[in-house]
Amino acid sequence: MVPFRLAAALLVTGFVVAACDAPTAPADAPRAAAPASPDVSPFRIGALQAWSLKDGDIVMPVAAAEFPWKDGPAVQAALTAGGQPTDQIRLSIQPLLIKDGEHLVLIDTGAGGAMGTEGKLVASLRAAGFQPTQITDVLISHAHGDHVGGLVGADGRLAFPNAVVRMSTPEWAFAQQTAEAEGAGPLLAAITPKVQAFAPGAQVTPSIKAVPLPGHTPGHSGYQITSGDGRLLYIGDALHSSVISVARPDLVNGWDSDSPAAVGTRRQLLANTQAVYAGHFPFPGRGRFQPQGDGFVWAAE
Repeated sequence: MVPFRLAAALLVTGFVVAACDAPTAPADAPRAAAPASPDVSPFRIGALQAWSLKDGDIVMPVAAAEFPWKDGPAVQAALTAGGQPTDQIRLSIQPLLIKDGEHLVLIDTGAGGAMGTEGKLVASLRAAGFQPTQITDVLISHAHGDHVGGLVGADGRLAFPNAVVRMSTPEWAFAQQTAEAEGAGPLLAAITPKVQAFAPGAQVTPSIKAVPLPGHTPGHSGYQITSGDGRLLYIGDALHSSVISVARPDLVNGWDSDSPAAVGTRRQLLANTQAVYAGHFPFPGRGRFQPQGDGFVWAAE
């Protein structure tokens, strides 16, 4: 969602702060007892065990110069219709953990405590019963700071030292081209030996296939997770707000690198009836888009 340089600016100006969403009960708990943590929500995708892991929150005033949606009246109308406060938005940050056979897969890594967020991913992972050293694969949707910031710890060392880091080839090229300008040079240097770039649409683990979702960044990827009859689409930052992005997919926002493509992707996803995982929607981020009137609403599960 937020490039490193913008994230730093937001933190300095106080426009990004940490907060907690009220936890939502899991739709389908795994065989093991559910962790007693509000930052962990276990569920199943077919035969696969999975966990929503809370990293933190971003709270941004609508009046902030950095607020991405510039059509103020349309934003106010969408927030009012959605029963949300009209002075700010709150975006959750929740990476997804999946046990896929011999692979323990983490999709995105949160902000790592940057941007004023809490950086709770590692604590959430441990609350789910795992250690960072057990992660075998880190799948990155895109190279913005609130998705790759957790790849390294406060000491600059790899947070998941035994994992390969996978992202699409165009996204890896984008990350390399923008790292220095965005202040992400040290992170890039740390992860480079671990990166395995893949062709858009590649099968990345036995049950997970990359899905190009263009518009947000040059190589932005979603991930289709399939097990038997169970299907879940991780949508990265194709949609940011469970209210604004869903009610008004046509609204341009400053976080997208290719606005026409991003609008097209949002519309395509809203017409999709399968379950999705949205990394910035209210925790735990699982649900479906449902038609309502002339548009759509988010139905959490």
